[in-house]
Amino acid sequence: RHSMLPRHVQRLGRDWITHWNGSQILALNSPVSSCLRWAGHYPPWASFPLPVSADFSAHWRFPTFFGPWRQFQTCNRHLDSYTQSCCFHLPNPSMKSEGEEPLTKKRRLSGQDDTSTPEQETNLSNQKEVSCFSVAQNEEKHGSKKGTIKRHWEYFCQQSKTMKIAKNKGSDQSSTGSEATFDFTVMSYNILSQNLLEDNSHLYKHCRQRLLFWAYRFPNILQEIKELDADVLCLQEVQEDHYRAEIKSSLESLGYHCEYKMRTGRKPDGCAICFKTSKFSLISSTPVEFFRRDIPLLDRDNVGLVLLLQPRFHCKASAAICIANTHLLYNPRRGDIKLTQLAMLLAEIASVAPQKDGSFCPIIICGDFNSVPGSPLYRFIKEGKLNYEGLAIGKVSGQEQFPRGQRILSIPIWPKKLGISQNCVYEIKQQQKEENAGEKLEAAKLDNTQEIVIASEKLSSKLRHHFKLSSVYSHYFPETGIPEVTTCHSRSAVTVDYIFYSAANDDTAAQPGAEDSFCGGLKLLGRLALVTEKDLWTVNGLPNENNSSDHLPLLAEFRLIER
Repeated sequence: RHSMLPRHVQRLGRDWITHWNGSQILALNSPVSSCLRWAGHYPPWASFPLPVSADFSAHWRFPTFFGPWRQFQTCNRHLDSYTQSCCFHLPNPSMKSEGEEPLTKKRRLSGQDDTSTPEQETNLSNQKEVSCFSVAQNEEKHGSKKGTIKRHWEYFCQQSKTMKIAKNKGSDQSSTGSEATFDFTVMSYNILSQNLLEDNSHLYKHCRQRLLFWAYRFPNILQEIKELDADVLCLQEVQEDHYRAEIKSSLESLGYHCEYKMRTGRKPDGCAICFKTSKFSLISSTPVEFFRRDIPLLDRDNVGLVLLLQPRFHCKASAAICIANTHLLYNPRRGDIKLTQLAMLLAEIASVAPQKDGSFCPIIICGDFNSVPGSPLYRFIKEGKLNYEGLAIGKVSGQEQFPRGQRILSIPIWPKKLGISQNCVYEIKQQQKEENAGEKLEAAKLDNTQEIVIASEKLSSKLRHHFKLSSVYSHYFPETGIPEVTTCHSRSAVTVDYIFYSAANDDTAAQPGAEDSFCGGLKLLGRLALVTEKDLWTVNGLPNENNSSDHLPLLAEFRLIER
């Protein structure tokens, strides 16, 4: 029937079909088929090589590099003995063959052409797709995890490095004789809700199936938290049933006190702030709900959480630090909702953070803002002002290179009944301030009421807030200009997670223009460096063997400076 083919190829085809029907290793429910990829050629309509005896040779051919058939028959057939010497591998049947091939992405990021030979593709695949059991063996031999993302600690002052070394050696901060300072670390981490992972499985087709189970992911996440050992944790996408069952108790056993706010809708995740009771005591905890039944604009169930913490060290009795955590709406085309949610969070912070002298206590805002660096929303946070006149709602977050949301933001963005002014404070508070300064306001009134109306209309498209905030991360590597990345999956790799803080005057890490309008301030001592997209794809993106979220944890060390 296949007279045009060499006899040995016909024989190989028949043997391969027989072996497919009779061997357990090639069964679709085999562990091998779920994590290994075939390196040969097959029809573009098939997500895996489907042998059909009638037209097998017409639609499929053996690659010329394929070794002797006996080599395949004698190769190891179980996952625990699979090594880089295997001849071939099969794909996950659920993986699409077009547009979501991580190897193509790896080649593109490394500057290689897609016209690589089958031998090169096999070698590259074997290098990347290494069994977890082989990794475990290498860990025992070499004492380090294979495929681990390399992140180093960046110091901004020598004293911070000395303190870090002393801390690692087990010395207590209070024993250093420097009671005038208070150093602490803050982590922001989106741990990827299992419910959201399963609802958006198309984002994780590059991952092996077993790496996506919560039973595998949670020990990895907990180990990461243990190793980084932050004094304050700001966690996003914390699933409520997992939080009640194991997350809260596990963190409490590590010395943390946990505060949690679940989303108000059907999605069962939320935000948590956890702090070490040896470093802080809780003054107040305020949940922030962004859903308002009486305001159509605010029909989303995102939330925030604002804590006021008292440092446990000898200082002014009024010393406090405000920690806020949030996860803003994802939808790239609803910048109006994002800005309103942000304004609500800032208004709550403004009501919690004021001190007796009228200044604000030091503030740290963490979270997944679903906005990229340089976007209007990002600039509003850092610069404290935004003129949104003529701004399209799809451009607010900068998530899309070619925004689909073209509708212009309305002026004002949110209705008056929300009770929040364009200065991102509750209007009741603002009215009280205006009443206290009543005589000054009366003297400043203009005689021409028409000019007042015109001036108010001009200011109505300008948002402001009273905090002078800096970003812990610079978002680009200074040597190359390559972007830092905080999240990576099959569709994108960008920065959307941030730690913002109110910088002290002598903080050299703060951006130019950051002023000290607070009761003291925070000095950035160091941060855990981020990586590039190319770095992440060398370990098959996120999640992977060792990093069990599609986000990276952000970590910074601060020093509290008293005025």
